[in-house]
Amino acid sequence: QVQLVESGGGSVQAGGSLGLSCAASGRTFRNYGVAWFRQAKGKEREFVAGISWDSRSVDYTDSVKGRFHIPRDNAKNTVYLQMDSLKPEDTAVYYCAADPSGRGTRLAAGMYNHWGQGTQVTVSS
Repeated sequence: QVQLVESGGGSVQAGGSLGLSCAASGRTFRNYGVAWFRQAKGKEREFVAGISWDSRSVDYTDSVKGRFHIPRDNAKNTVYLQMDSLKPEDTAVYYCAADPSGRGTRLAAGMYNHWGQGTQVTVSS
């Protein structure tokens, strides 16, 4: 069983940076792909960034390419999301999710079987 806990959300002005962490319990976490999703108020949950179990595959949604970075540290059972040049449209609750296939780059939320509780990111103009 894998449990995920996000941290690092908060409020920032446009152009600023925030770093999110997704800490996992469970020795099998290193076998999971991990993705970050976000859900803005009134919108559907969307894929933001994902990384495979071995860090060889990484993917980002077009709107964050060049601004967000998703490294992972399996020794610490942690996946990060570094967000730079933030925009008001990045405002959302951010969730990390574990993919049992190991890929972590699948776009459909239903492919992930473990989720964190979410952390709020607010970007003001």
